[in-house]
Amino acid sequence: MPTADPKQAARATESAAAAGSADVSAASAPARTGGLLARLGRWLDRDHLPDPEALRALYEASLTDGGANHLARQWAERYRAADADERRSLLACLVRAGVDIEPRGDRGARLFRRLYAQSDRLELMVELRADMLRWRNQVAGLSVLEQELAALLSNWFDVGMLELRHINWDSPASLLEKLIRYEAVHEIRSWDDMRRRVAADRRCYAFFHPRMSDVPLIFVEVAFDGQMASNVQDLLDPSRPVDGLDKARWAIFYSISNTQRGLRGISFGNFLLKRVIEELLDELPQLKSFATLSPIPGFADWLGRRSGEEIQALLADKAERQAAAGDPDAGARWLERLRAAAQGEAPESVRRSGLRLAAHYLTQLRDGEPLDPVARFHLGNGARIERLNWAADASARGLEQSCCMMVNYLYEPEQLDENRARLSAGKPRVSRGVQWL
Repeated sequence: MPTADPKQAARATESAAAAGSADVSAASAPARTGGLLARLGRWLDRDHLPDPEALRALYEASLTDGGANHLARQWAERYRAADADERRSLLACLVRAGVDIEPRGDRGARLFRRLYAQSDRLELMVELRADMLRWRNQVAGLSVLEQELAALLSNWFDVGMLELRHINWDSPASLLEKLIRYEAVHEIRSWDDMRRRVAADRRCYAFFHPRMSDVPLIFVEVAFDGQMASNVQDLLDPSRPVDGLDKARWAIFYSISNTQRGLRGISFGNFLLKRVIEELLDELPQLKSFATLSPIPGFADWLGRRSGEEIQALLADKAERQAAAGDPDAGARWLERLRAAAQGEAPESVRRSGLRLAAHYLTQLRDGEPLDPVARFHLGNGARIERLNWAADASARGLEQSCCMMVNYLYEPEQLDENRARLSAGKPRVSRGVQWL
């Protein structure tokens, strides 16, 4: 189906808005509202930006003010049709309109409640925050608005409002297409690949919001096995036979993807895993253990910036430790060495050194939180670092990010609170097998 020209659609929207403004101005309305709509007519032309003075009404007027609400509808429509450059300019106008409002109080929240009410699109609010995160370092004062919107989104996306759904091959094709598009960990390369990921011996669950019912906010893909998985290629192989679940003892969370950048920092991933574990135990009570097979996305960048003094104690071979001493580029050299070793026959000392370096990295904290973003998520949820896996992800991304290594995080429901407490004390939970590397 042909896609409408967004610029043509925007011009049509603006023409309709201008006509609507004329109708409203002709009606009997307070002088202030008439003046507001007159200024609105001037900036509906694409060559003009909103007058910050007019936009102040979005912050200050009551939520029942007709003129301010009309202005909010027109701003939202223009923003939806705008390209990236114009969106950034429209946000800058909002910032300037409210920069000197004192006391600020809940004025920012009022602005966003008005925009939400008048656009009737929760997706627009999520898009707004995604754009604010993108440009908050380029537009002075935008971070204040971003934080005010984040606080509202935290309430609007409270986990109690979210619906957990099981997604399978019988789900609507439009939903499966979204999973393909949003998959952030292991690319879904074909419909055959998609079919295998939601086959009868797999599970896929997602959280949905009732006002965004066709958009998965976060989803998790689950495989089952008789033991803890150590190689993602085996799990992802589309030709792998579909097995029965009677012998399944392990549930493996091998991919967790957040889909909305505008919801970054609004945590509901831990609730997703808790709900999924409950669902799985209800369906498959023979399951005994729950673990992930996770990437280590920050490892290569971290190792490449380490000096010899920082890593020499972690190297397995005495001669290698001596060679690293005094070498400011030892980390970068070991990074290339590990990448080469992951694609061939690796000497035991090199393989063990790589696993030790990865284990050390995963337990490093900054401001009380793990350096690695995936470790931050799972350790923050109360999991523990259970096992490091050599050559577990042979994809180009796996080679680039972590020299093909992956990690299993173990979820023991009765230990989650204790593990979170240990992390808060600066001592993330690690299995003995990892400690003894």
